[in-house]
Amino acid sequence: MSGLRTLLGVELPILQAPMAGVQGAAMAIAVSEAGGLGALPCAMLTPQALQDALTAITAATRRPYNVNFFCHREPVPDAGREARWREALAPYYADYGLDPAQIPSGPGRVPFSAQAADLLAAFRPPVVSFHFGLPEPALLERVRGWGAKVLSSATTVAEARWLAERGVDAIIAQGLEAGGHRGMFLTDDPSTQVGTFSLVRQIVRAVDVPVIAAGGIADAVGVRAAMTLGASAVQVGTAYLLCDEATTTPLHRAALASPAAEHTALTNLMTGRLARGIVNRLMREQGPISPLAPAFPLATAAIAPLRAKAEAAGIDDFSALWSGQNARGCQAIPAAELTRELARGFDR
Repeated sequence: MSGLRTLLGVELPILQAPMAGVQGAAMAIAVSEAGGLGALPCAMLTPQALQDALTAITAATRRPYNVNFFCHREPVPDAGREARWREALAPYYADYGLDPAQIPSGPGRVPFSAQAADLLAAFRPPVVSFHFGLPEPALLERVRGWGAKVLSSATTVAEARWLAERGVDAIIAQGLEAGGHRGMFLTDDPSTQVGTFSLVRQIVRAVDVPVIAAGGIADAVGVRAAMTLGASAVQVGTAYLLCDEATTTPLHRAALASPAAEHTALTNLMTGRLARGIVNRLMREQGPISPLAPAFPLATAAIAPLRAKAEAAGIDDFSALWSGQNARGCQAIPAAELTRELARGFDR
């Protein structure tokens, strides 16, 4: 087995990307049982939901799994910016009979905390990954204290070096093609973002820790290409969105299976932070990136009731249709089957 597979305790160099809102414990269990590294996205889970999910995973598999948390700094609410954002959305509120004054504000996603660490300690998950950097040193040491391997995402060589200096066990090189939130944390400049294969090669040369390729990899051919460039493993997200275990909504599934999936863009409209998704009405009419959107994750609150109303009517105008630039690997099959298909791209 390769060094990274030995480090993580997995048979296959396939990591399932943690995807909040479209998967839960069932996906993580299926991928881990197939020999890859399943992942549980935790940024949107309440403490009780997190405990329930970890209980389900540990009851169903003895294989390694990954729990993923965000490490963003909670922003200071800006009433003026929030008001301007809701003013921009006013025509949509009117269409659906919503009173913007009655829509509560709120974060929607929380960063890794001491409370989360307390809960995890009882389960001792073997792998813990972070998005948007790393938690404060004391929290990180708690995670390492029970023997967990630590992964984090880098979108630039500078971020990769920063993570390596802080002792991560492996770096996820998140290319521009990747769906969902960009893991940027040293910059918010989108012009610094590069494609997966360029990024992987640069990071492999820049650091001495294993590199995991992420973004645009949807089949065995992509896996083979990433590993030829020096990646020790790949992390795949979008390709799992149609799997049996995914909780992807019918509207999102339909979009992924349609020609619309060929057009994705980075947008901050849904949450306040750049994330890649299928272009929909809101992105077309407001522009995918707006300076009016409140800081992450505060923009979510104003969009949530519009999304709920539209989705109830079978419309995805305000939905976060997260997807990478390569959705052709999406298949309505069990996640274990997809994991094994992807693994055909590496030499054992």
